[in-house]
Amino acid sequence: MSLTFNLDPPVDRALRDGILALWVDVSNADGAVGFVPPVDREAVRPELVKHLASMTEGRTRLLVGYDEEGAVAATAFFTHNTHGLMQHWVWLYTVMVHPRHQGMGYGRDLMAAAADAARGFEGIEAIRLTCRGGTGVDRFYGACGYKEVGRVPGAIRVADGDDRDDITMLLPLL
Repeated sequence: MSLTFNLDPPVDRALRDGILALWVDVSNADGAVGFVPPVDREAVRPELVKHLASMTEGRTRLLVGYDEEGAVAATAFFTHNTHGLMQHWVWLYTVMVHPRHQGMGYGRDLMAAAADAARGFEGIEAIRLTCRGGTGVDRFYGACGYKEVGRVPGAIRVADGDDRDDITMLLPLL
């Protein structure tokens, strides 16, 4: 079975709750999506509200992957650049696949759907994202066609004595 992807779905309570649950579950499974486990809904909710507010303002777009039961199983948020010299690429943030779906190819499906969606954005030629070093996710993104274009050693402090590299990756769309 595969995921069904929807770009810019209507945001209702079910979608908000689904994204929040996904973000908590991914974080608590050691997913590098802005938190260190353990986290709960109240810890994650303010970040989700920021994403949703940015969507309302037209600066961010949401790609959601739904599983066969219609549950939110994957997400990726696109953020447009406001700098006049950088409007030809978008950032990809909060890329998540629910832990129960990992190892089934859904991550690659999500990344392919994100690239396809971005190709439909007027004037967009590339996607940039950052990821936390030491997780292996940079190898995953590399397998999806992204190239490492920058690295800041020790920029992410996961815990005292556990600093990770902040890795910037790029996918040209042309």
